[in-house]
Amino acid sequence: MSQTKINIISLGCSKNLVDTELLMKQLDANQFHVTCDEEKSKARTIIINTCGFIGDAKEESIDMILQYVEAKKAGKIDKLFVMGCLAERYRDDLEKEIPEVDHFFGKFEWQSIVKELHKDYKPDFKNFRMITTPKHFAYLKISEGCNRSCSYCAIPIITGKHISRPMEDIIDEAKNLVKDGVKELLVIAQDLSYYGFDLYNESKLAELVQSLSEIDGLEWIKLHYAYPTQFPFGILKLMRENPKVCRYLDIALQHSSDNVLNLMRRGINREKTVELITKIREEVPGITLRTTMLVGHPGETEADMKDLMSFVAEMKFERLGVFPYSNEEDTYAAINYDDNIPLEVKESRKDDIMALQQEISRSVNEKRVGQELKVVIDRKDADFYYGRTEFDSYEVDPEVLIPVSGARLKIGEFYMVKINDFEDYDLFGEVI
Repeated sequence: MSQTKINIISLGCSKNLVDTELLMKQLDANQFHVTCDEEKSKARTIIINTCGFIGDAKEESIDMILQYVEAKKAGKIDKLFVMGCLAERYRDDLEKEIPEVDHFFGKFEWQSIVKELHKDYKPDFKNFRMITTPKHFAYLKISEGCNRSCSYCAIPIITGKHISRPMEDIIDEAKNLVKDGVKELLVIAQDLSYYGFDLYNESKLAELVQSLSEIDGLEWIKLHYAYPTQFPFGILKLMRENPKVCRYLDIALQHSSDNVLNLMRRGINREKTVELITKIREEVPGITLRTTMLVGHPGETEADMKDLMSFVAEMKFERLGVFPYSNEEDTYAAINYDDNIPLEVKESRKDDIMALQQEISRSVNEKRVGQELKVVIDRKDADFYYGRTEFDSYEVDPEVLIPVSGARLKIGEFYMVKINDFEDYDLFGEVI
């Protein structure tokens, strides 16, 4: 069995993970025994799906490649393939620096791996995947690439222009996932807001989500990575009225200061951002908003940081993450700006925002006490079952902890839970 066993190491974002799962299905259909991130694998062929987004992710990818280069030198594996964003962006350099890798494949060439293994790509399986997440939910990628020109972002350099997937392909894939037991779809794209413009000359996100909600057996749909300009307002009516469309939205805002937003080339200002957030909350009462902020961008002043702090305090986002600016080669910022804010200053600004957000999160959680919420159970340990509400996405958001004692719950099932306690980021409850 080890001769036909393949282990795929999947790094980076959920969009990368979808590519991994598509490849796994193709390999499985070609009679390979394929696993993902198996620590003690006996596979003689290793495929690493790399990330090339920011410095830390690139370093992790390189370290993983070198780890398996050593395994190959030691005779523990026979073949080492590398695919994904890092290979897409730096293939020539990687081929020169790490010749021990048998083959590098770009982000959009993963189908060629099947041919390299002397098998045939099977188009009948193009909308099928082997799920690596817990079986009751899956990511659903609806587009590739990005048409925005944000100063700091390397994604368009790596993935190219925005390409929407045809709606029929997405719905077909979703139906296949639900047939396999998926009850929750996490709809993902680099830019949900732009979905449909390139294929249909108009936004089609609301129409797509409505069609997904009509799939029997599907319980929840969550939306990740909307862009604040060209926002698809049609989705708000669905969130308000369709019980399958969760009152949850991940929308990356990055900053509030007009100065920094202009330097970032975001195409929006503070006033318009506040108007957007206000409208979303008015149209969808009780919605949870997740956003990310980027601190330490070239040109960000102490006044800009003060503006951002006041904005976060005013908007009280239910979920918020912060990233320090990373100077990525070939981006507009790297070419045109001087990355002169010290790392310790960036980290300090990040810490300040997160300290404020911790207080906000605690306040949000405190208001949940006494509420009865629908919760899906993701996992358990000796003491607790761990679940999520419609207001929380997998891995990035808080969880609901339910004591194992006195409860017999099934992973992947939904329960009504009364919240009876809270911490800064997690809730505690009991099934009712």
